Amino acid sequence: MMKKMMIILAVLAFCGVSLLTMASCAKKGVISEEVATPAETVVTPDEPMKPVVQPPTGEERAAALERQRQEQLRREIQVFESGNIYFDFDKSELRPEARAILEKKAAWLNDNPEFSVRIEGHCDERGTNEYNLALGERRANAAMKYLVNLGIEEKRMAIVSYGEERPLDPRSNEEAWARNRRGQFNVYPVSW
Repeated sequence: MMKKMMIILAVLAFCGVSLLTMASCAKKGVISEEVATPAETVVTPDEPMKPVVQPPTGEERAAALERQRQEQLRREIQVFESGNIYFDFDKSELRPEARAILEKKAAWLNDNPEFSVRIEGHCDERGTNEYNLALGERRANAAMKYLVNLGIEEKRMAIVSYGEERPLDPRSNEEAWARNRRGQFNVYPVSW
């Protein structure tokens, strides 16, 4: 009988300790691993409530990817438009470095068929306005013909000559004149 009583007391003590442990865990707000999900927040009386973090929805992920794509495209267009080509005095023939730049522009235009390009021909201040307008047009045409030979459709390009009217460098010296003898590029959507 004494043995039975000891066993019963031991079982009761074990159950009591187990109940106390479970009760104290319940007060602290512990969520068992079986029930918890990554988005749930564990709250204890001593800690402030933490916000529930929801994973982004498919629409939110798509919108974020589109924003990244647009930003990348904006940077690519800036690089494209900042790459001028330069000409020798009174010439409209393409230099080797101009051909290399145009090859990169052709690759970008092939990768982005939704865009067209306007090619501007510019000159330095020497010569008459009429002569410089004609020279600027020959320079723009030379760039366009090279792009056509690289596979860009002519209908995706437009040319304009500004002659000496839009100098990059307003000074009157060799350095300024060399900067002003250029072909400049502006990208725009085909739908314009």
